[in-house]
Amino acid sequence: MNTAVHTTFNFSKYINQVSRTETILYVGHVTCVNGLEIESEGPCSSIGEICTIHIPRNNTTLMAEVVGLDGSIVKLTAFGDTGGIEVGCEVIASGHELQVGVGESLLGRVIDATGRPCDGLGEISPEAWYPAIAVPPDPMTRLPVDRRIVTGVRAVDSLLTVGKGQRMGIFAGSGVGKSTLISMIARNTNADINVIALIGERGREVLDFIKRDLGIEGMKRSVVIVATSDQPSICRLRAAYVSTAVAEYFRDQGKDVMFMFDSVTRFAQAQREIGLANGEPPAQRGYPPSVFDMIPKLLERTGTNDKGSITAFYTVLVDGDDMNEPIADKVRGTLDGHIVLSRNLAQAYHYPAIDVLQSISRLARRVTGMQTRKACGAVRELMSVYRDNETLITTGNYEKGRSPVIDAAIDKHDAIEAFLKQEETERCPVNDTLQKLSELSGVDIPLEEFEESPAAEIKSAAEITDEYAAADRAAAL
Repeated sequence: MNTAVHTTFNFSKYINQVSRTETILYVGHVTCVNGLEIESEGPCSSIGEICTIHIPRNNTTLMAEVVGLDGSIVKLTAFGDTGGIEVGCEVIASGHELQVGVGESLLGRVIDATGRPCDGLGEISPEAWYPAIAVPPDPMTRLPVDRRIVTGVRAVDSLLTVGKGQRMGIFAGSGVGKSTLISMIARNTNADINVIALIGERGREVLDFIKRDLGIEGMKRSVVIVATSDQPSICRLRAAYVSTAVAEYFRDQGKDVMFMFDSVTRFAQAQREIGLANGEPPAQRGYPPSVFDMIPKLLERTGTNDKGSITAFYTVLVDGDDMNEPIADKVRGTLDGHIVLSRNLAQAYHYPAIDVLQSISRLARRVTGMQTRKACGAVRELMSVYRDNETLITTGNYEKGRSPVIDAAIDKHDAIEAFLKQEETERCPVNDTLQKLSELSGVDIPLEEFEESPAAEIKSAAEITDEYAAADRAAAL
């Protein structure tokens, strides 16, 4: 009796390799190197296309990206040191834009602006290739943001509640605690995966963040993308897109991704350097128009799609603590809320230095219950009253008993401050946070509002209006 043995082969990796094999090469030659910009006669290419420059002097190659076209002249920016490039060097077009290899093997790894590993742990075996530059999800197919995400930061989980798929900005001057706040969220969040982009960071801070802030357990479910401040501007720029593509891959697998991006300001500065070198005119505070076009296109790629979610925290380094400078203003208008870190609070050793009254989560009402909202409102009102009358209170010009509202603000001030302060290593489960918020505000928060979707049964304004309209039509019959 003959038995047929059927063997199934997985040809996907071979097909993938064949599809990426260069068949017809378009070749040009370097004609000029001017600072950040390299010009070549040809090859036939498009904006954003990746090219390879052959440097015969030291027998090496250098990756570069097409950033401008002027007739037959191709303008490129290199992903590394341009030393050794000379007139006549071959420039070979790849036929595609920057792509990043993605897959589960990325977890626990550190990659660079081109998606290649830079942690010394060997090569990564990608399951697929994602384009670094992509379009945002279709707004008509995005899943609603209706579930709370836990950050582990008490001030955020209570008074600035964030939903899964929400995009928040963290605005602060230098040295006020942005990186520390991001590390607290990375360690304590209940998201499935962390994707962390360190754009323009000091070289010293990269390993510090990975070992001291993230730790072994945090790194196991994280992917870190790094482009340090000493690297070319195109690396800092493209690392932003590569990190977003990595987060998009995990979202497409149905995961809830926590995406932390530090910082948008350095991303904008990288594009400013490229734009000015490419002949763009400066606009607001020296930033060319392309910067303000690129920011929303990048930020809109996060959030939800029809499969999963990317909850994003973008840091913005504000010059001189000016919250209205152009980049901060553009980012604040694009995102779903902002967290402002105060230098005054940091100087008073109040960490995390979150200025709750200047911060807002625009989707908090969608992911919190009715009683939780009342408790948050009560605490914020007490904080606002105290701040409005702080000068009178601290100088001794207010006599207790004049105003019951001010008296209550004074009585609760120390308790509110203690509630908002949190040690970097302190764990704050969301149930404990909401319980303390209930005790602080005097508002009873029922157990059902401790769940992930406490506002699921709360009707929207449109639904309530429709019910009124239906009732009116029924009454008219």
